[in-house]
Amino acid sequence: MARILFLTDFSEAYARNLLLGIARYAHTVGQAWSLCRLPLSIRDKFGIEAVIELARKMRADAVIGQFYNTDNVELFARNGIITIAQDFKARFTTIPNITGPHTLAGKMGAEYFIKKGFRHFAFYGTRDVVWSDERMIGFRDTIHAANSTYTFSALCKNTDNALWDYDSHQLVSWLQALPKPVAIMACDDNHAYHITEACQQAEAGNSLRIPDHIAVLGVDNDETICRLSTPNLSSLNQNIEQGGYDVAQLIDRILHNPFIPREDVMVMPTHIVTRQSTDIYANNDPHIAAVLKYIHENISQKIAVDELVRLVPLSRRLLETRFKKSMGTSIYDYILQTRIEKVAQLLCDGMSVSEAAIELGFSDIKNLSRLFKQLRGITPSEYRREIRNPK
Repeated sequence: MARILFLTDFSEAYARNLLLGIARYAHTVGQAWSLCRLPLSIRDKFGIEAVIELARKMRADAVIGQFYNTDNVELFARNGIITIAQDFKARFTTIPNITGPHTLAGKMGAEYFIKKGFRHFAFYGTRDVVWSDERMIGFRDTIHAANSTYTFSALCKNTDNALWDYDSHQLVSWLQALPKPVAIMACDDNHAYHITEACQQAEAGNSLRIPDHIAVLGVDNDETICRLSTPNLSSLNQNIEQGGYDVAQLIDRILHNPFIPREDVMVMPTHIVTRQSTDIYANNDPHIAAVLKYIHENISQKIAVDELVRLVPLSRRLLETRFKKSMGTSIYDYILQTRIEKVAQLLCDGMSVSEAAIELGFSDIKNLSRLFKQLRGITPSEYRREIRNPK
């Protein structure tokens, strides 16, 4: 039986989902693992030595935790205890990390907003924290690469502040100064919630309505935070439970062979869950905005360009020309890309390839696979396996 201590913030869904993944692994292999939760106050009040002493008394095999990079984590190994760091400030080089391709998460957020027709973008996060910094870089670089005329702004608070602690006056001033409509990606759901709070606290008539003037996207898809927010928050979902499963698998391998190489565990971003905070299609051209809205609201059906022509007072040729100029792609290709993205989301939600094909109206699975691989580089089946067991 493995005994694991978990030193983290259990008020966050991220930590709870990691625990679920660990428990799932223990159940899968038929082992009775002991999981003990430790509050971060032990580390903060008494230092890392107190955590080590407690781990020794409890005969822990492994400790998973949020550690400061100044913590002497090598002391765990000296006491025969496996140590794995949950992303906190910066990645460790001496012990494995539970981390992720955070620049990819930022890229996904940017692409999501670009497809909605936005031209102004911003990022709100925390400075000198690896997952926030890298998400900002991925978001910013994707924006800059897409179109040189797009605007980008960032506001990142100091790391000394707690997640819930922020300067609301500074945030409101920053939000008011941004060109509108603006698409804002926050480094996580907590920071996205700050934005919705700030917009509610601001005086009426200041152009801070969500999503009309400000579209807000978080990361982690914490259901509690997302649904407490007014309006409800859209968020980038991550396969956190699978990350917990992979952590447990790594610990089990080390317990059986202490000499195997230590490796980071990657928590993969999967798809964006759209709620009210991003339920808008921004475009300076109202006709293109109407077309975008129709496409996304009816993406589960086959959409013909002639249907879109009937929505606006434009000829087919003029609509296609203005759409290509505005969105950088043809109407046909945009619809195809959006349908394939919807297939990917359904696969992430647990559907089989055939179920996703039926949901999106693809009568030929071979044709779907061909189109999916053309746009994503892998087949739907390969994508589904990768999401369910990322490596």
